[in-house]
Amino acid sequence: MYLLIILMIFFATIIAFVFISGPKLGLETQKIIDETLHEELPELIKGKTGFALSNNVRIWYELIHPTTPVKGTICLLMSNAADALMWPPSFINRFTSAGFQVIRLDYRGTGQSDWMTNWNKKNAYSLYDMAGDVISVIDTLDIPQVHIFGFSLGGMIAQEIAINYPDRVSSLTLMMTTGDATDSTMQVFSTSYLISSFLKSIPIIKYRIIGGERNLIIERILKLMLVVGQNNFDVKETAQQVLYDLRNRRGINIKAVFQHIRAVAISGSRYDKLRGIKIPTLVIHGTNDEILPLKHGKKLLELIPNAKSIWLDGVGHVFPVPNMDNILTKVIEHMGALTTGST
Repeated sequence: MYLLIILMIFFATIIAFVFISGPKLGLETQKIIDETLHEELPELIKGKTGFALSNNVRIWYELIHPTTPVKGTICLLMSNAADALMWPPSFINRFTSAGFQVIRLDYRGTGQSDWMTNWNKKNAYSLYDMAGDVISVIDTLDIPQVHIFGFSLGGMIAQEIAINYPDRVSSLTLMMTTGDATDSTMQVFSTSYLISSFLKSIPIIKYRIIGGERNLIIERILKLMLVVGQNNFDVKETAQQVLYDLRNRRGINIKAVFQHIRAVAISGSRYDKLRGIKIPTLVIHGTNDEILPLKHGKKLLELIPNAKSIWLDGVGHVFPVPNMDNILTKVIEHMGALTTGST
C-alpha cells in the first residue's frame, strides 16, 4: 500500500514537472504565432509536384524552378524522418536565385510519400532502398545528373547514390554525416548528450500531448531554440511550415524515426566504397557535433579522394547553422564550377 502511494506521488511529480516547468516563449514570439494562426497561409508548395514509383513505393517530390536561366539541378536530402517541408524557403531561394533547379522530396514513411504500414525489423528497408527512391524521382523528372546536398541521414543516402549511381551525380555536399554510423571505434551520441537532451526535451513534450495547432507550433519552435539557438531560424516561417503541414499534408510520422534508424543500422559501413568516389565532394561538419562527432567528418575527408572541407567552429549537429548564408555561398561556389554538362 505504501509502495503504491509512493509510486503515485512519484508519477504525479513527474507529470507536474512536465506541465509546469520548461522554457517559455517571449511575448514577441507568441504574437508572431498568434498572427500566423489567423492569417491566410502562403502556398509553400510552388513548384512542379508529382509521385515517382520506386519498387511499388510512391515517393512525393517537388521541382522548383530558378528565377534565372537554369545552370543545373540540386537535390536536397534532409535528416531522419524529415519531409520536404523541413527545408526552409529561404534556404531553397538561395539556390534558385543562383540559377539552380531544386528537387526536394518526402522520404518513404514521411509527408505525402507512402507510409510503410507493413514495416517490421525483418523486412526493413535500407539506405540503398532510400537511394533508389531518390533515383526514381530523378528518372521521373528525366534529369540526367544532379548535385546533391545531404544533411545527416541525407548525407548517408547521398553517399549511397554516389557509390551506386555515380553517373547521376555532379557533385556532393555532405553535411554533419558519416560513412559508417555503426563504427564501434567512432563515438555516436555521447552519453552526456543523450541525458542532457532528454532532460531538456521533457518539458516540451506537454505541447505535443495537449495537441492543437498552436501547441504544435510552440513545440517545433522550442525544439529549434534548443538545437540551433533563438536567432538562427525564422519564427514566422517555422509557424507557417507547421500549419501548412497540419492543414494540407499529413504531419509528422513518428514511426519513420525508428524505420530510418533501422535503415542506417542494417546498411553498415561504406568506408571501402567511398575510396572509389570520383565525384567532387565538399564535407561540412561542426566541431561541437555531439551526435556525429567531428571525427566522422574527418574520416569522410580522409576516404573520399580530393574531397574538400569546411569545419564549423563551435557548431553542433544543427540545421540551419549560424551564418548559413555564408556557408551556402561556398556550397554554390563548389557547385558553380561543376555545372558544365549538368541539366
